[in-house]
Amino acid sequence: MLIPLSKRQRLQFAAGVAFLACVYLFLTGKEFVASVYASHADLLRLDRAVRLSPGNADYRHRLGRYYAFVAGDPQSAVGSLRAAVALNPYDAGYWFDLASAYQVTGDSTGERTALEHAVQAEPTAPDVAWEAGNFFLIDGDTDHALREFRVVIENDVSLVDPALRACWRVRPDTDAMLRDVVPARTDSLIAFLHLLMSKQETEGTIKTWERLAQLHQKFADRDLYEYVHYLISAHRPDAAMSAWEQSADVLGHSAYLPTDDNLVVNGDFSLDILNGGFDWTYVNVMGVRPVLDPSDFHQGHRSLFLTFEGPGISDAGISQIIPVHGGASYEFSAYYKSADFEGAGGPEIVLRDAYTGAPIYTSDTLKDADFWKEVHSQVTVPNSTTLLTLSIERFPAGSPIRGKLWLDDFELSPDSDSDDSQNISANIKDKP
Repeated sequence: MLIPLSKRQRLQFAAGVAFLACVYLFLTGKEFVASVYASHADLLRLDRAVRLSPGNADYRHRLGRYYAFVAGDPQSAVGSLRAAVALNPYDAGYWFDLASAYQVTGDSTGERTALEHAVQAEPTAPDVAWEAGNFFLIDGDTDHALREFRVVIENDVSLVDPALRACWRVRPDTDAMLRDVVPARTDSLIAFLHLLMSKQETEGTIKTWERLAQLHQKFADRDLYEYVHYLISAHRPDAAMSAWEQSADVLGHSAYLPTDDNLVVNGDFSLDILNGGFDWTYVNVMGVRPVLDPSDFHQGHRSLFLTFEGPGISDAGISQIIPVHGGASYEFSAYYKSADFEGAGGPEIVLRDAYTGAPIYTSDTLKDADFWKEVHSQVTVPNSTTLLTLSIERFPAGSPIRGKLWLDDFELSPDSDSDDSQNISANIKDKP
């Protein structure tokens, strides 16, 4: 049902609509002009924008930043920024800039309060947490600082290392760091592991590794190799082998574990060489070229083929570290072929104490064999020896040599029937 309006009522309605339209146009026009003023980085226009739109927190913030970073007027900056956070207390950036202004004015209480509000506004923002953590460190509030640095570590990969180092300086305690700072996450634990290794904190690295191993999550092979190398250097081959075994399933290295019958890993070269950990490792040596040869092998499907050509060769560059029990006896064997050797002496298989370099076993010279020939000997290690290095050395070192050598089927197995008191000198040649 339509109710007809009188002429006067129609005029009043039209006037009301026109008035509202004018008000709307005035307000929107005012906001538009204010936005134009606010887009210019000069004091006069920013001030006009604030006057035109006093309830706009963003304009207050922009004016405060101008006072702080352009005009160099921290007191005026504090006033504008306080107005901004009063209008919008949920923007951490506003609180953060207010904290900076308080810092310039020397108001540490105001700075602390503003930072706490910034953290409350955006509790997972790493840039806010970084600044808050550093402030709390300087202020002597270590526990609060560590909580903020944990936020940084959890949310910004680029700041993990500096955050961990800052925390370690004030709390050099592995247990406390693992409890309060380092998240139970692969990337964070590995970063902390590297920090501890740089500090030579061996027991701490082992604790951190155990936490990492409990996650059963994949990580880079190189991190494992570096950790094993560190433990070997720290004379902890037991912990190094434990880490190697713990990571085997996660990293897909189960085939690279020693067995009860053979302590040499990948002794038949059927697997790719990892160049790290307890597998074969190699360095480039001038005059020596190593390759895996699938065309000639003792058994399996390939061998290690070394080509020697040049002076100054003392080592083939390929080796493996092998944990052993001090005073125990072992059966060692390997197979080799050689061809076209020229020059004095030749390459030999050598087992040395990995820490002292003392020779434990040295084979005959590996030459003059155009068929697969076995090297075999019983080896008894000294009581003090816990780690061997298996390598291919050239005697006499340094003199010119040329030739080809194939190696395969390395084995080092415990000899339970041997007399551990046997004199080991029979297995050592008179060589350095």
